[in-house]
Amino acid sequence: MLNSSLRFRLKAFAYHLGASVLIALISLYVVFMVWHPAPLAKVVGVTHIFIMMLGIDVVLGPLLTLIIAKKDKKSLKFDLAIIVVLQLMAFIYGIYNIAISRPVYIAFDTIRFEVVQANNIPVESLEQASAPYNTLGWGQPKFVAVKPIESIEQKNNRLFVELETGVAPSMQPNLYEPIDKQWSILSEQAKPLAQLKQNNKASEVEDIVANYAEADSWLPLKGYDLDAVVLLNKNEKRIVEVVDLRP
Repeated sequence: MLNSSLRFRLKAFAYHLGASVLIALISLYVVFMVWHPAPLAKVVGVTHIFIMMLGIDVVLGPLLTLIIAKKDKKSLKFDLAIIVVLQLMAFIYGIYNIAISRPVYIAFDTIRFEVVQANNIPVESLEQASAPYNTLGWGQPKFVAVKPIESIEQKNNRLFVELETGVAPSMQPNLYEPIDKQWSILSEQAKPLAQLKQNNKASEVEDIVANYAEADSWLPLKGYDLDAVVLLNKNEKRIVEVVDLRP
């Protein structure tokens, strides 16, 4: 049988681990189901960062509790409080960095879609934007379109801003308009599904196409860590899904 000291340690460890796992599950849902619905986690490259953060946070805290927990230790409450505070600080720091780089828009610009992360959008562009593009949402990223260039002067201005600041038109909400306004351009630029087999295994393409039988074409999606594909239905003028294929 376990002695009372070891039972106390295991009990403290179990409570701490249970609380840590609960917080981990909630954050998993928010990060991978809300902010980065598949395959955006791979596109942005957040998966390994989040798993490393969660592994350290969930495992290390309870292990430290297991090591220091002693039933008759006078400073036990203080020691546990320090562990919990440090654990929470590490978790908040990690989740904050993920939150500020969450995808907020998937913007179509001329020939392709681009993932737009919150920390890539300049404050001044956000202030100049009209509703609903003047705020950064906390839900799933929304599809938008960058307004077409209407003059040489406008083209030069956009090019100058991008070269000078590194801020592409897709990162400027003051240039956004509803995606529905650009279906003529989307349809013109859309590529046939068969072309996906050039850079992907034929079996993978066939499986995904079978799962999204309503898709009749696609456009590339530029990401931070990896590129992906946006499936379209040109006839119904709608976006079907973002899928884990290479353009």
